[in-house]
Amino acid sequence: MADSDVNLNMNNCDDGCATFDVQRFLRGLDAIFDAHKAPEQAEPYLQKARTEAEHSHNDAGLLTVLNETMGFYRSQGRHTDNLPIIRESLSIADHLHLQEIDPQAWATTLINAATGMRAAGQYEEAEQLYRQALDAATSAFSPTDRRLAALHNNMSMLYSETGRLDQAKRELEQALDLLEQSSPDASADIDVASTHTNLALLLLQMDRYWASDAMQHAQKALTIYRTGHLEHSAHYASALAGYAQACYMAGCLQDAVSGYEHALSVIEECYGRNTDYYHTTAANLEVAKQALHKHMPSSHKTRESQEYQESLESQHSPKSIESQQSSEPHYMTESGASSIPAISHHISGLALSRAFWNDLGKPLLAGAYSAYQGRIAAGLVGYGSECFGFDDELSRDHDFAPRFCLWLTDEDYDAIGEQLQADYDALSRDFTVAEQGKPHFAGHGSANSDALAASQSPLTPRAQGEFRRDGVFRIGDFFERITLFRKAPAQNDVASWLSLQEDTLATATNGQVFADPLGMFSKTRQGFKFMPEDVRLSLISRRLGMMAQAGQYNLPRMLQRGDGAAAMLSIHEFVNATASLVFLINEPVSVGYLPYYKWQFAAMRKLSRRMATRLAGVCEQLEDILRLSSAACFGGVGFGEGGKGAKPAAERIIATVERICSDVVDELLREGLTESHETFVEWQRPYVENHIKSDASCLHSL
Repeated sequence: MADSDVNLNMNNCDDGCATFDVQRFLRGLDAIFDAHKAPEQAEPYLQKARTEAEHSHNDAGLLTVLNETMGFYRSQGRHTDNLPIIRESLSIADHLHLQEIDPQAWATTLINAATGMRAAGQYEEAEQLYRQALDAATSAFSPTDRRLAALHNNMSMLYSETGRLDQAKRELEQALDLLEQSSPDASADIDVASTHTNLALLLLQMDRYWASDAMQHAQKALTIYRTGHLEHSAHYASALAGYAQACYMAGCLQDAVSGYEHALSVIEECYGRNTDYYHTTAANLEVAKQALHKHMPSSHKTRESQEYQESLESQHSPKSIESQQSSEPHYMTESGASSIPAISHHISGLALSRAFWNDLGKPLLAGAYSAYQGRIAAGLVGYGSECFGFDDELSRDHDFAPRFCLWLTDEDYDAIGEQLQADYDALSRDFTVAEQGKPHFAGHGSANSDALAASQSPLTPRAQGEFRRDGVFRIGDFFERITLFRKAPAQNDVASWLSLQEDTLATATNGQVFADPLGMFSKTRQGFKFMPEDVRLSLISRRLGMMAQAGQYNLPRMLQRGDGAAAMLSIHEFVNATASLVFLINEPVSVGYLPYYKWQFAAMRKLSRRMATRLAGVCEQLEDILRLSSAACFGGVGFGEGGKGAKPAAERIIATVERICSDVVDELLREGLTESHETFVEWQRPYVENHIKSDASCLHSL
């Protein structure tokens, strides 16, 4: 049985009708999973059981079958197929008055339904269901019931996928605490291990301040599985993949490759190869292998690794363009790119902001503003490289200083806003950096801290006065200054949504929220992440149109004509459209929006490293195009006139453009957004737009 099963033995059929044996059904399903035959046998078995329960008029038995079907479809990545199953299960539970007759089964059904909605990207419905589930579970389960821990784990995933990482971390910590307290042996407890894995993956999404903690959680998870001899479970595969991801982020590339390879073998054993889980892990393995080869000194490369690289080059680039390898050692930066080692005392703006808040902000509110402490949101969101998490040592030359934002309701701002701003301005900005780069502010540092320059970088006019980026704000004012809207447009107001640029939405939804006791700021911020599906589909169609026009049609013609400037502009348009499409395909509510040009590729690299990213390889291909663009556009008089490097570079760019478009079509097919295999992506637009439900003319192509 799954972790969150509904098992009802009520039989509401009339005398004489066939009965449905719930226990026999569950035993049979367990046997299929124990034999690792789920990919072939689970769905026919579930469909047959559903028919038997329906013919028996046994709604309780049918609800059990539907709950198990939800879990199976979720494991197979069949989230669209799951939606009608979820809604039917809720309808049956309501019809049975399950909330009154079996509160535990009601809570479990809500948990399963919410988790299915979350996996399908229906985040608003999922959050409502999770909140109902928490209320139901708190009263139905004992305080140490492990199902409460599972609920906190699932809620953490919702918060993580919608960008509320601090809330996600709190939910996981609650789950871990509950599990460790209730476990007879936490050192061999699979649920404790799973929660450690989830914490590791979450911390990897947060600031590099948490990188060492992520590694520790990942290692604890693997130790537990090995202690309990659980190396052949599907959960062990998740722990391996999580550990591999942590190793990759830390630059331990050989360990990352080994972890992904081991994870793939376990995933294949448990789920088969034809699952999102397998394909995503396989893609992550390829990325890790390429990174390992790229950062391996030439003298250490084996014949096998050289042959592997040659095979990669034969797949991804013409043989006439040779790969240049440096004999000098490389270092991994946060983005995974080759760079010099980071300055040891550098601290990111988000980590600095969080420390400033923890050391000085919280005490300020707890003192003079204790009556309002439970009503004020704090964090760092908006303009500035640090809000995107992409700042580095070079970012210190302007607008870099300890800072955070405080967001108030209109009523609270009228009461305390001006005085709170004055008190915020008076806070000390002097700080030191202690062990592991963690900041402490004046009066809070340890005795052996290393001093860091306390002077703030100069503030430019764009960060002062009415354009200030930190301090005290009305919630509505804060978002209006960025987007011109005090809150997100209504879901049916597609014209307003189309007026919002993606980089504007990225600025309004980036950063981190450290505290939000009322939840009002987070709700407003989250509203801008919930781009209506019809708008997302319309934008995908538009990006396909530009990719076809600029990359597949105009670029080859401009190169043939020898118009290098026009060809360069065509490349620019193709790259921008493709980058946008990658974020739209991955759904902004999960991954955010493509930021403005300066951080476009930093954001794409970060997205490409995430597990389950669609079109993860496109970023590297776009960078290849840009690297070759100068030679292709200006290396000779024209495409066929023999300029040095022009023809091979141009041929490689055109081939890469076509490869990207082919990959995009494959993804559209996987997503069910098209039925066509046509790789000239202009012809894909009608298929995508057929999924738009609104009849608003602005959503459809001309």
